[in-house]
Amino acid sequence: MPTLKLTKRSVDALEPAQKAYFARDTDLKGFVCRVYPTGLKSWGVTYRPHPGGRGVAEKFVTLGKIGTLTPDQARQAAADILAKVRLGSDPGQERAERRKTLTVSEFLTRFDEDYIGLMVKPNTAVSHRLAVEELRTAHGSLKIDNLTRNHIATLHVRMASRPYAANRALAVWSRAFVWGAERGFVPEGFNPAKGIQKYKEQGRERFLTSDELSRLGSVLAMAETEGLPYAVDDNKPKAKHAPKPENRLVRVSPSVVAAIRLLILTGARLREILNAKWSEVDLDRGVLRLADSKTGKKTIYLSDAAIAIIRGLVRIKDNPYLIVGDKKGSNRSDIKRPWEAIRRAADLDELRLHDLRHSFASFGAGVSLGLPIIGKLLGHNQAKTTQRYAHLDADPLKRAANQIGETITKTMGQISE
Repeated sequence: MPTLKLTKRSVDALEPAQKAYFARDTDLKGFVCRVYPTGLKSWGVTYRPHPGGRGVAEKFVTLGKIGTLTPDQARQAAADILAKVRLGSDPGQERAERRKTLTVSEFLTRFDEDYIGLMVKPNTAVSHRLAVEELRTAHGSLKIDNLTRNHIATLHVRMASRPYAANRALAVWSRAFVWGAERGFVPEGFNPAKGIQKYKEQGRERFLTSDELSRLGSVLAMAETEGLPYAVDDNKPKAKHAPKPENRLVRVSPSVVAAIRLLILTGARLREILNAKWSEVDLDRGVLRLADSKTGKKTIYLSDAAIAIIRGLVRIKDNPYLIVGDKKGSNRSDIKRPWEAIRRAADLDELRLHDLRHSFASFGAGVSLGLPIIGKLLGHNQAKTTQRYAHLDADPLKRAANQIGETITKTMGQISE
């Protein structure tokens, strides 16, 4: 067991062995880094419940994985625990007792409050909490130590009709147990959601054709000038008193139309456009520098057409947002209702707002921009995320193959003659 000053550099340099081992700190006795054969490393504390007593087995308490705590944070946490040990406390035994009395519901409440509420973005937190409630409803009364892989697998099977939701829920449950082990709520390595096979998901890829894009453009122009017809339920008693179809026209807010056009022209996500602020706009360089997005800070590159849309927006005093809402100083929270009317008028009933992002990428692939460039424009962190558009780059290759084929055919024809 090596003994060294535990710092980020020294811990990163530790190599795994065939068996797990402790690297002990030279300055704080009991403060350790545990290195597992898999390469996983965690901060921890070793101690004897009765200091100075011979024959008492040494105990180990995990503080957290390397990366979840800085060396200074881990060192302070270790010092706090060791101080309690000197006063007669037994942290390991206390954790074990807590686990015996903690129910799944109580555990999930702590996970929600201390992880989802603090570490997860608000939009993502909604789906996380749905997954938490699925598990709480099914097995909330169980003691946490009694929850088995069979419990999780059975619940996952119950959600088979919703494969996407089932797989996302499985990932959230797994994360909850990893977090629970780091905090001492469950034993280290306890993860009944691990190893359960996920369902195959049908990727839903919808791309606008040139004709559909033209129809959408025409409807957007009509929406902000003449207005769009609203639907009337003919089965309602007052339907016969409704205005004639040509008089049922409602204009769509120019702000909403601008948002949709920006989604098409930038490939941005909906929240990125709706949350964009004037302070993040740099028209001289042609970019939107978002302070936050699904993937953190992000730069959205603006075409001349997108810049023209932004220049055409009316800047409202004391409102920092590009796409303004109805309340003073607020942004638009969503555009569901106007989008329904727009896509209905354009005969694009199955088109989602997110499909505009896919369409942006598809047009880029179609003109052979290359996947790295498309990925950069979309703000993808991983190349495999952009790979879904690879097949759309086939058209230029087909044209090249046709040109070669025509040349060969002509030559062969001349030879045969």
